[in-house]
Amino acid sequence: MSITSDEVNFLVYRYLQESGFTHSAFTFGIESHISQSNINGTLVPPAALISILQKGLQYVEAEISINEDGTVFDGRPIESLSLIDAVMPDVVQTRQQAFRDKLAQQHAACTVSASTSGNQSNAPKNGEATVNGEENGTHNMNNHSEPMEVDGDVEIPASKSTVLRGHESEVFICAWNPVSDLLASGSGDSTARIWNLNENNSSSSTQLVLRHCIREGGQDVPSNKDVTSLDWNVDESHTLGQHKGPIFALKWNKKGNCILSAGVDKTTIIWDANTGEAKQQFPFHSAPALDVDWQNNTTFASCSTDMCIHVCRLGSDRPLKTFQGHSNEVNAIKWDPSGMLLASCSDDMTLKIWSMKQDSCVHDLQAHSKEIYTIKWSPTGPGTNNPNSNIMLASASFDSTVRLWDVERGACIHTLTKHQEPVYSVAFSPDGKHLASGSFDKCVHIWNTTTGALVHSYRGTGGIFEVCWNSTGDKVGASASDGSVCVLDLRK
Repeated sequence: MSITSDEVNFLVYRYLQESGFTHSAFTFGIESHISQSNINGTLVPPAALISILQKGLQYVEAEISINEDGTVFDGRPIESLSLIDAVMPDVVQTRQQAFRDKLAQQHAACTVSASTSGNQSNAPKNGEATVNGEENGTHNMNNHSEPMEVDGDVEIPASKSTVLRGHESEVFICAWNPVSDLLASGSGDSTARIWNLNENNSSSSTQLVLRHCIREGGQDVPSNKDVTSLDWNVDESHTLGQHKGPIFALKWNKKGNCILSAGVDKTTIIWDANTGEAKQQFPFHSAPALDVDWQNNTTFASCSTDMCIHVCRLGSDRPLKTFQGHSNEVNAIKWDPSGMLLASCSDDMTLKIWSMKQDSCVHDLQAHSKEIYTIKWSPTGPGTNNPNSNIMLASASFDSTVRLWDVERGACIHTLTKHQEPVYSVAFSPDGKHLASGSFDKCVHIWNTTTGALVHSYRGTGGIFEVCWNSTGDKVGASASDGSVCVLDLRK
């Protein structure tokens, strides 16, 4: 059996995506021409590269354990082979010799034991080898825990979940229409789709396929690139093509007359929604821009792998403010509902709160033990529809936890710990009373934000990239790595 370079490249590409290195995955995908391969991504299970490497290590270990006469040595190495050791001939040969020496020692021990059976206290103890064998024989090469058992009282029944199928690759993003039950999704199959989940509609027969095209030779031709960002506005129908490379984030301003985008080309662009023309391009980052968020209709913040955050305004040729303090790439930024505080999260495992009134961060929140992938503010507090409820901030991390924060005190209120894999997405319900989280453990969990209790749980068929609530707060949408989109109906 042989393996092609395309297959190797695809497995590495998927590993980068699944590990959260989405920006590196984009760059690797472009340089290795992943899009030109004929590999069907939906057929490749999550963590395929790790599984192959682990099986390869097991085969190498098994081969070392085979004696020259074809018999199998019944012990195990005191330490499992590392990936690097397994490809170094000297190490493998040394390990094989160690096996032979150990086999000889065990044979001698058994012989002495048999010949001195009347005096067991003087016999060498054969048990030491057995103990080492058991320790290594039961060694679990997969560090992930077994899937959690979900309490039947919180598990969402199949009758309350709808699985939407049609995408031909991973579904990276989903977003509800702000006023009706239309769910949009974006996928690695180069399409965005709109699913009609309004009452009395058959979800399976009401999908609108929006195929992305690029301008080539004076005409539009189908694109073969991932759709990774969505944002709703019913009046927009332009192709915006000034970025030189993948676009990582896309946001409408509140007025609906401008679109803001962030790209791998290190720039951010404000687009005129009426004409589709770029109003201004901001070239202030020294590395790919990963996220953007509007403070108001003309001012926005952007973050980058360059570890910097810039606050910029339409018409200004330099940043209004630059925040520095993160020691690794900044993955996401979000203004609070009042536009007074800016939250940022980073691969440096910290969550920081910034104010335009000062240069240093207001809070430096350090509790997560791995990279923080995304953050969301609750729709509560001053300037929201829920002014009498305290504002909270949620953070999702590769340490498999979600944390809820009281930003005023700079304190963690709840640590939500049911997920078994990295958490890619969190979303507050419209009233702020519940939080949805989605993880690569294939689970969507719904939490009570006041108590931190798990109130609903759903296990899908693929790793969850995104979760989102509809406008009325009775449905949650989730997009998954196996090409599925699921809708959870939370009505009683």
